[in-house]
Amino acid sequence: MMIAVLLVSAVMSYLCGGINGAIILSQLVYKQDIREYGSKNPGFTNFKRTYGNGIVTWLVMVIDIMKTALPVFLTALTMQTMFGMWQFGAQFSGLFCMIGHCFPVWYGFKGGKAFMAGFATIWFVDWRMTLMAMVLFLAVLFIGKYMSVASCSAALFCPIALACLGPSSIWVELMSIAAAMLVILRHIPNFKKLLRGQENKFSLKSKKA
Repeated sequence: MMIAVLLVSAVMSYLCGGINGAIILSQLVYKQDIREYGSKNPGFTNFKRTYGNGIVTWLVMVIDIMKTALPVFLTALTMQTMFGMWQFGAQFSGLFCMIGHCFPVWYGFKGGKAFMAGFATIWFVDWRMTLMAMVLFLAVLFIGKYMSVASCSAALFCPIALACLGPSSIWVELMSIAAAMLVILRHIPNFKKLLRGQENKFSLKSKKA
């Protein structure tokens, strides 16, 4: 029975994770494709740099969070009700949402970098870890102004914090490590730009390009 639940969760989470708010709203609202502008990454940061700070931009974030939060919550609730494994269910579903975001079947397996999906996931895994990761993320972003560095710092911190807090099983910790590595690997192009001095800084006050 557990295998069946996890198989359904994996498929549901992957498909939901592949829904991309940046692509949908750039095409629906601006009649353009975000993948043809800026860094060409279909994510919140590139959308913001391209179209500015309007309501549509923040709606991208809402979509990316909700598309993950819903399957993660449903899986965690099901796993808790049937097997007493909330944390495992949340991390399992979240990892597949992140994979779906990075390699979406809807868009030729070319997607974003999964940070927002990961952020939505960790709230359901351990809220204490999430609060600490948020503080680190905001501190690094405020000091350095690089979204990529802040994102990867927070991602790397999560499995370390989870290990200290005590995961419900070794599998939860391993999936947390896998999720962090996925975020970091997807940001390798950003770090190459950073070394060349070409990485753009992030600012809440920035206007569209």
